[in-house]
Amino acid sequence: MEIVQSIGILVIFLGCVILMMTRKLPTILALPIMAIGIVLVAGVPFLSSDPKQFTIVKDVLDGGAMRMSTAIAGLIFGGWYGKILTKVGITRTIIRKAAELAGDKPLPIALVFLAVCSIIFAASNGLGMVILVGIIIVPIMISAGLSPVVAGTVLLLSNAIGVTFSVGTLGVYIDTLGLPLETVTQYSWLCAAPLIAVSVIMLIFFIKRGGKTRRAWAMPAAQQPEDEKNVRAIALICPIIPVVLIFAFHMPLVSAILIGIVATLILSTPKNAVQVVSSGFIEGIQETAGATALMIDIGIILKAVTAPQVAVILKPAIAAIIPQSPILFVLVFGLLSFLAIYRGPLNVWGLGSGIVALLASSGMNPVAAMLALRLDSNVQAVCDPTNSHNVWVADFTKTDVNEYLKKTILWIMASTFVGLIIAALVIY
Repeated sequence: MEIVQSIGILVIFLGCVILMMTRKLPTILALPIMAIGIVLVAGVPFLSSDPKQFTIVKDVLDGGAMRMSTAIAGLIFGGWYGKILTKVGITRTIIRKAAELAGDKPLPIALVFLAVCSIIFAASNGLGMVILVGIIIVPIMISAGLSPVVAGTVLLLSNAIGVTFSVGTLGVYIDTLGLPLETVTQYSWLCAAPLIAVSVIMLIFFIKRGGKTRRAWAMPAAQQPEDEKNVRAIALICPIIPVVLIFAFHMPLVSAILIGIVATLILSTPKNAVQVVSSGFIEGIQETAGATALMIDIGIILKAVTAPQVAVILKPAIAAIIPQSPILFVLVFGLLSFLAIYRGPLNVWGLGSGIVALLASSGMNPVAAMLALRLDSNVQAVCDPTNSHNVWVADFTKTDVNEYLKKTILWIMASTFVGLIIAALVIY
């Protein structure tokens, strides 16, 4: 019977993967459908009069919706903070200062924007922030001589680096694996350093090998950034305040962001502080609504795959594929890192959330599981054509979204291999 159930779960899993990859079914619908299908095949009752009985309604749907509460709070408060940084003019001022510092030489301006935008995205990310930053830096880089694809790649790389340190990402691994904040933050640099190094090498290679072109950029009037004065210099430290509080002082995510908001208002002294805070909160929720819905889905799939009935069926198969040596750890998660794109099984923002929970519950070191998925997520963050920010960057630069996939995937997979090797030396 368990063999039949295993086959049924696999069919549901693969069916939803195919539907997502072919864009027949959006991830936001595919994950709950997959979760309900898996628990039904495993024999989980829909309802029960026994309050201790694991059921679909009580545990998978209701419990799953609340499962990722830490990550959801991080997303919402991060979106709020990002809106406040934008409204008081800090984000635009940082970018203007960076452009002045780099001048008009293609390579310096690409590297400076890579560093500066990574810091901005560490404070707040998401499609809204990518658009805000992108409409400013991409025209500057193209006007300085970078090709549209290279300019777009700088934006994607900086977003991926920043996301490694963002509160939303930290919250995902806290909720998914039950790891403490200190453990998740401790290994963030291990996940980011190989990506940073490879990004710098990649940009140097692209620019030296023909990633330059001189062309004018006519920004549509609707996208012209509003004319505003630069904020005072001391306020430019605001984006890193929550990051420092979280990583250096291990402060809880929400508290760190609230302190960052207060510090931003004090250092920038906007004229209508109440309006900035209130409107920023509403707009921040609007911009993170899609990611919040995805987090709810991830919580539902997590509760489904960790249900007692499902665990009994899947644990033997999962335990058999857990890498038992550092070499296998590197090879398995390195060679298969491309499975993080198209919402695949190694994408923590999709199917990977359930896979990593099963790996940990089946005996894999939770820290090793976290590092594997975080490093593979670098491939997703930069290369995945289904990312909303990849689609926007391709549209804004008038290039094919698949061009970014083809141009970057081998480089980012190489950075993943480097990170996995370092992780293996640390963990095993």
